[in-house]
Amino acid sequence: MRIAQIALTALLAISLPAFAQHDDHDNHHDDRWDHHWGAPGHGPRGYHGNPHEYDEHHDFRDHDGHPDYPHVDRDRWVGHDTGRDDDHYRVEHAWEYGRWDGGFGRRHVWYIGGGGPQRFWFNGWNWSVAPYDAGYCNNWYWDRDAISIYADPDHDGWYLAYNVRLGTYVHVMFMGR
Repeated sequence: MRIAQIALTALLAISLPAFAQHDDHDNHHDDRWDHHWGAPGHGPRGYHGNPHEYDEHHDFRDHDGHPDYPHVDRDRWVGHDTGRDDDHYRVEHAWEYGRWDGGFGRRHVWYIGGGGPQRFWFNGWNWSVAPYDAGYCNNWYWDRDAISIYADPDHDGWYLAYNVRLGTYVHVMFMGR
């Protein structure tokens, strides 16, 4: 009987880490989620065609069932084609609060910890959605949505926050720690 108790105790001790609750204090998602979430493999490439101008009632649905917001469709960033000279994303002091170095792309998934479009945060980093894009994130959960950050090759001072749950993105500015 004593051998069975020792064996059971050893088995429980060995398997305990598998049952432990994952408590990731920095809100950074580990690599095992890469295959389960739909974050794009890369950000948009710099736009070199004729820039598109969008009014506030533009329909971004490129196919039936796709969202009416800027979104990613098989690594194509739908709606990111206004070019470098889009006045909606012009800032006087690009990277005024510094550049963000927390990691880009699908290997870096973060959980929004609170706030709203004017200021939200995760892992102690503060962000703000571009005023022109604020209407594109009305259905974001500001206390829990998973997002990935991508560099914006066309608009100095801006990044792109991709909402993993919705498949949509908005322009965001890093506001520092």
